[in-house]
Amino acid sequence: MSDTPANVLVEIHTHALAGMLNVPRHFARWAAVAADEDYPDADLSEELFRTCLVDGDEALRALWSRHLTAWDFAEDPQWALAIPARTDERRTAVYDRLRFGSDLRKALDDAVPVAKIPGPTVITRDFTPWYTPERAAARSFYWTSYEQKLRAKGWSDAAIASLDEASRAVVERLTDPEQLTARQAKGLVVGYVQSGKTANFTGVTAKAIDAGYRLVIVLGGTLNLLRAQTQRRLDMELIGQENILRGADITDLDSLVGVDYVGDDDADWDEFVRHGARPSVLGAFDIERLTTRDNDYKSLAQGIRALEFEKREPTRPLHDPANLHHAAARILVVKKNKSVLSKLVKDLKQIHGLLGELPALIIDDESDQASVNTLDPKKWEQGSTERTAINGLLSQLLKLLPRAQYVGYTATPFANVFVDPGDDEDIFPSDFLISLPRPSGYMGAQDFHDLDSAIPRHERTYANSQEKAHIRDICESTGDRLQEAIDAFVLSGALKLYRADHGVDDGPFRHHTMLAHQSVRKDDHADLALRVNSMWHQAGYSSAAGHERLAALWASDFAAVSDARASDLPAPASYEELRPYVNVARQRIGSGGQPVIVVNGDSDRYFDQLNLDFDRTPHVWKILVGGTKLSRGFTVEGLTITYYRRTTQQADTLMQMGRWFGFRPGYRDLVRLYIGREEPFGRNRYADLYEAYEAICRDEETFREQLGQYAVVVDGQPQITPMQVPPLVAQHLPWIRPSARNKMFNAELVEIRSPGRPIEPASYPENNAALKRNTERWRPLLDSLSAGPATFTNPPDDSTSLTRTFEALTGTISHRDLVSVLSQLEWERPGHFDPHLTYLSQLDGTLARVDDWLLISPRLAASKRIEARVLGSLPLSLVRRTRQAGKTSFGRIASVEHRTAAQRLIDAARSSAEAHPGGSTGIGAKTGVALLYPVVEGDSHSDVQAVVRNGSADPSKIVMAFTLIPPTSAVSADRRLVRFRAKSSRYASEATIASGSS
Repeated sequence: MSDTPANVLVEIHTHALAGMLNVPRHFARWAAVAADEDYPDADLSEELFRTCLVDGDEALRALWSRHLTAWDFAEDPQWALAIPARTDERRTAVYDRLRFGSDLRKALDDAVPVAKIPGPTVITRDFTPWYTPERAAARSFYWTSYEQKLRAKGWSDAAIASLDEASRAVVERLTDPEQLTARQAKGLVVGYVQSGKTANFTGVTAKAIDAGYRLVIVLGGTLNLLRAQTQRRLDMELIGQENILRGADITDLDSLVGVDYVGDDDADWDEFVRHGARPSVLGAFDIERLTTRDNDYKSLAQGIRALEFEKREPTRPLHDPANLHHAAARILVVKKNKSVLSKLVKDLKQIHGLLGELPALIIDDESDQASVNTLDPKKWEQGSTERTAINGLLSQLLKLLPRAQYVGYTATPFANVFVDPGDDEDIFPSDFLISLPRPSGYMGAQDFHDLDSAIPRHERTYANSQEKAHIRDICESTGDRLQEAIDAFVLSGALKLYRADHGVDDGPFRHHTMLAHQSVRKDDHADLALRVNSMWHQAGYSSAAGHERLAALWASDFAAVSDARASDLPAPASYEELRPYVNVARQRIGSGGQPVIVVNGDSDRYFDQLNLDFDRTPHVWKILVGGTKLSRGFTVEGLTITYYRRTTQQADTLMQMGRWFGFRPGYRDLVRLYIGREEPFGRNRYADLYEAYEAICRDEETFREQLGQYAVVVDGQPQITPMQVPPLVAQHLPWIRPSARNKMFNAELVEIRSPGRPIEPASYPENNAALKRNTERWRPLLDSLSAGPATFTNPPDDSTSLTRTFEALTGTISHRDLVSVLSQLEWERPGHFDPHLTYLSQLDGTLARVDDWLLISPRLAASKRIEARVLGSLPLSLVRRTRQAGKTSFGRIASVEHRTAAQRLIDAARSSAEAHPGGSTGIGAKTGVALLYPVVEGDSHSDVQAVVRNGSADPSKIVMAFTLIPPTSAVSADRRLVRFRAKSSRYASEATIASGSS
């Protein structure tokens, strides 16, 4: 390093920060000490520091980015107790301890903004803390190596710190591997579909083996292709070259026989982690692989010795620190296959005495697939538990390894949380459930839906609407659009090539794929593949007509979307500029005369002959046609265009089919989803596949949101434990269950407390007589409505610059009168509203006090309004809603504008006893808001007119639908939000047992 002022500064700062030992201290003093010997005359002024930052000195910025980010993310450090991580307040506390001036603080904030990203949500039962920062830092060989690898791959400091935090949250809830008494912990980690869960469990593995776990079993899917992908990932990013070579000379071909990856066997061998020498030579410990990329676990040729551990102190157990930290770790990546797991169980049974001393970690990827016991308990023999094959073998592993910890990973947790919590030998996550934050740069379900958008549909554009940018409907009015989807695949490939040729990193463009998925039947796959092939060869991509068609699609779709969403990326000024890249894309896709690959086999041999190994194949530019085999675990790299028409009756299956979710760096704007709308589904009803995704997306986000609420510790105790999670799983679509029926364990939610949060029932009666009775019950409260409408105003938000107003009839009703009505209402599903009613019934002073409710009956715009009296009431604005296909519910009742206005009233009242936001109506701190809608079921304006005669609505044709928002004060002193009953085989003699109470 040359002795320029900037380079000198970097060297001094590096030593000063290292000397602080991860605690921010008076920086000027530490810098002076670091400069004393080598650079006594160095300029250590804040002015030079600030100037170097402003001038963009990358080395200095990188140094401070690592340290500031680490301090921003630090979990409850002694130097910043009670100051939340990843906040401006935490950063200010850091600067205060460093004694930095305001100008330098601003420069650092500009260079390293606070990463205000959420941390993991943790539902846990009490555990004994053991994985302290000091202990983690004392032994961190493999974690440090993994962290360096991620940094070399381009991970940001914030992304690494987030992974560090999330993986630590898992490891600290495992049992201390040095602990004298054996104890198993079981947990579940919930990520998003295609969101990088492998990175988390690789981090967990690194930290766990550093801490002392010496046998790691990774269950890596049901196909060898998936298992091999996981094996290679661990080998490349964690295990490393030296452990793979095991002393073999890389220059001696004879010594490399049987060693995978080296030579021409893997083009990315140079990208595998290098430790510098065998870790055992460097003072750490080696990792011995008992599986390789091409070989799953086999009965050990060399006998049981490969699973035996040498003890430095033979008289002490293996888990004693004197032995544990000198022993090599063993890692296996195995399929969820009966034959493979049986061999492993058989070998372990032959190791006498040692297994009780061996700290082991079982990581179950896609843990809701194959691992869950799906046998009907009602059919078991009296007093016995019968298990499916994989579940039974997992149970045997857990019995053989009393110090084993089980951690399942999935994006669809419903099957796992419905496992019998009373079965100690099963995989119910009894100790912790961790929901990972949505990663930066990830495209998930909400990136393809306009959830709760306040922007009217006719005002939505490519810039403000996810649906308009990425969704292309397949329905009766549009035709099947398959040719257009194939054209879009060619165009998006050409745009990737153009960007790569104009300075954009082409790493993410290595693979370019399209997925066509419309049936589970193999005959249908063959027909679709034949049709796609025919379309491809008749498309005329090298003809004038073909280019004219592509030019039109580019101008009407891709150019406009990219201009709105990726204006910072290079773009062709005309189709003629793009045309040469179209020709190259066509050649890549059609190479070998075959643009289509059918993916629907069941065997490893089938997948081996497909040549679809994205890791080992330089470029995969193909259209994939398939069914279920493309919907779980199989990562379709470079997926840009999806043509999707298949439905299912299970929410977790539907989400796992969402292969279009994932990371799309450099080409988010090019992603298109051609998806079925209004597809026929049973009983002559219609199920909109796109709307079904939106519904389960809402359910998933609600589940995560509730977990976040209940994860808040109250008086040092968790509000809920994993055993109490099952009732949080929603099922709003009767035809889409959370999981397969044979994976669901019953649990009953007794009470839901919703202070300051909307309550909106979803199961109104369909029977006309019941509707009339419900309407009659509401009638007395309608007299409270005043004749003169009030005006409500919602200010502009991030999605629109418009101020929106609406009118409504309003009135005040007592809490007792409202509860009296609610307690008499009938529902299509008996008991549907009971958990909310239990809560509301206590708000007369038993739980907390609610004095009254502001009743709001919104009026539609004059051009859309049909008013009618309801059993003699004032004229009310009737609203039209349609029950979604296959449901008893209407989806959302309250409009976004109305609900926003109601929420603003509640939020304002939280801080002011008499608030008057944006309108003539204000409420007190003990007043709730009730939005009331006389709903007419129908598809058109005429359906509403049909229920009105002489200015009055037919009460048997009206659904009195409502949304309630209790005041924020409507919660007890203990602040608990839920109360449960859960069934458990441990209490088989009782119908239900209390699992949590207020």
